[in-house]
Amino acid sequence: MTKALSVIRREAGRAVAAPTSIEIDQNIARILSERVAENNRLAFARNFAYAAVNACWNARGVRASLGYIEDEPIPVLSSEATVAAERFGVAVAPLDPVTIAHLIGTVYTTALPATFRAAHGIFYTPPAIVERLLDMAEDAGVDWTKARVLDPACGGGAFLVAITARILRSLEGTDPSFVIQQLTTRLRGFEIDPFGTWLGQSMVKLSLANNGQLAGQRFPSLIETRDSLDLRCEDYAGFDLVIGNPPYSRVTLAPDLRSRFARSVYGHANLYGLFTDAAINWARSGGVIAYVTPTSMLSGLYFKSLRNLLAHEAPPNALNFINEREGVFADVLQETMLATYRRNGIAKGPSVGFIKGSGEFMKKRKPEVFALPRRADAPWLLPRSPDQSMLARRLWSMPHRLADYGYEVSTGPLVWNRHKAQLQATAVAGALPVIWAESVTSQGKFVWRSEKRNHAPWFVPRKLKDDWLVVDRPCVLLQRTTAKEQPRRLIAAELPKSFIRKHKGVTVENHVNMIRAATPKPKVSPAVIVALLNSAAVDAAFRCINGSVAVSAFELEELPLPAPAMMLKLTELVASNANPRKIEHVISCAYRVVDAASAR
Repeated sequence: MTKALSVIRREAGRAVAAPTSIEIDQNIARILSERVAENNRLAFARNFAYAAVNACWNARGVRASLGYIEDEPIPVLSSEATVAAERFGVAVAPLDPVTIAHLIGTVYTTALPATFRAAHGIFYTPPAIVERLLDMAEDAGVDWTKARVLDPACGGGAFLVAITARILRSLEGTDPSFVIQQLTTRLRGFEIDPFGTWLGQSMVKLSLANNGQLAGQRFPSLIETRDSLDLRCEDYAGFDLVIGNPPYSRVTLAPDLRSRFARSVYGHANLYGLFTDAAINWARSGGVIAYVTPTSMLSGLYFKSLRNLLAHEAPPNALNFINEREGVFADVLQETMLATYRRNGIAKGPSVGFIKGSGEFMKKRKPEVFALPRRADAPWLLPRSPDQSMLARRLWSMPHRLADYGYEVSTGPLVWNRHKAQLQATAVAGALPVIWAESVTSQGKFVWRSEKRNHAPWFVPRKLKDDWLVVDRPCVLLQRTTAKEQPRRLIAAELPKSFIRKHKGVTVENHVNMIRAATPKPKVSPAVIVALLNSAAVDAAFRCINGSVAVSAFELEELPLPAPAMMLKLTELVASNANPRKIEHVISCAYRVVDAASAR
C-alpha cells in the first residue's frame, strides 16, 4: 500500500468510532471521491464500484463476464483508488450476497456527486431492513414458489438478491435450468441509473454463482434501465408482489404526469407517492405492495389524496416503524417505515410493529391492529413506539380539534429569502419586528431575538403591497420544525398583545406556525392553548399523528384535543399561575394518561 493511501486510511479510520476494516474502506472511497473534480465524480464512483465488484468476484473464484454497461468506457483510477477498491472487494468477498450487494452499493452511493444522488433518490437499503420487509410480504401471503415480483426502483439489487435467495430455498433440489427459467419468468427490476442496473444484475449473478445455479448457462437480464414512472402500467401489471425502496424527493410534474397521477397528488408531488400510486396498477387484485418509505404520507396535507386512494384501493396490511433513524440509512433524515398493502383488500386497519435501529423486529409485544380514520384522507392516528398503543386508541375517541376551541392555524407569511432587500439590521421608519422561530423558547416563553445567521431583526413592508405580511392580532406562536429525538415536538409561546401594540404590528417568518382566534370569543384563552400544546400528553398525542420533522398547520388542526368543557379546570389553573405539575396532571387526565412522562 502506498504511503499516500496509508495516510488516507488513517483519516478514514478517524471518521468512524471503533471502525472495522470495511468501514475504513468505505470512508476511503468517500475521501478519494471528494478529491476528484465534481464533473468526474460520477465516473469515479462507478469505476471504484466496478473495480470492487471485479475483485470480489475474483476472490470468490467466480468466472463470469461482468458485462459492464454498454457505450460507457471505464476511466482509469489512480493507483491509490485502484488499491483501495480491490482491498474493499476482497474484504467483502467472504460475506453473503445480500450483504455484499449492500456494502458495494453503499460505497457507490457515498462516492456519487451529491446532485446526482439527490436527483435520483439513490439510498440503498440495509440487509436487515430488506429481510424484514420480505418477512412482512410473506406474512401478507406472498408464496416464493410461484410469486411474480417487481422492484420498480431496484438500485443495486438489494431486494432482488434477497428474493433470489428465498426463491432458491423454495425450489431447493430443483434442476438448475428450471431455477433459471423461474427467475427469468418471475423476477423483474427497473432502475433509472444505468450503473445501478449493472450493479444489481451483477449481484444477482453473484448470488446464483455462489449456489452453483448458473451451471454454465447464460443468465438473462432481470433488470432494465428505464424510468418506471414513464411505464404504461397496463403493460406491466399482474404482479403478486411489488416491492422496494422508492426514491424520496419532491418533484415538479409535467402536465401529462400530473394528469396520470391526479388521483393521488394534492399540491406538491413526491416521488415515493407516485411510485405507491403506480404500484397499485402494477399489482394484481389481491397482490401485495411492500415498500420502505418516509412516514410523512401518514399525515401530511400533500398526501391526503394518496391516503384516500390507499384506503379505497390498497388498504394497509401492516406497518413497522423504525424507532431509531441513526445507523439505518446513511444520510437519510426522514422518519421511515416498512409497509405492506393489499390491492383490493379489506380495509380492516393495519397491524403495527416496531423495528430497532439495527433492523431487529421488536417481538416483545404482539403487533396490534389499528383502525383507519372514518374520513379516508384524514391522518392515520398510529402509535410510533410500543408504549403509545393505549394513547393512540384513546385518541380515536376524542373528536374535538382546535376549531372547536375557536382557533385556526396558519404558517408565518414571511419567506425571508424572497424579501432580503426589506430585512434590516437596525430599526428604520416603518420597520416591524421579525418573529423568527428562535423567539419561541424551549420553556414556552416569547423572547424577541434574531441571533442566528441571516436572522435580521427588522422588516420594512411596502405600503399596500405587503399588508398580507403584517400580523396585528395576538396569537400563539409554535416552532414549525422539530425532530422526534427532541424532548418535545410542540414548542409554543404566546405573542403578547403589548408587543404588538408597541410596534404596531409584526411579521412572522415561515418557520413559525400561528394559532389565532377564528371567532370574536374563543372558548379558551391563548394562554390555555399554550399550556395545552406545551404539555407532555399533547406532545405524545402529536407524535402519533406527525410523520416528519415539520409541524404542519394541517396536523395541528387535526390533532385530537380534550372537549372544551374539560378545559374549565385548566383555565382556572392557568389564570392563577398554578404549579406546572398541576397543569400537566389535568391535561394528562383528559387524555387518560396517568403518567404524562410515560406517554412520550
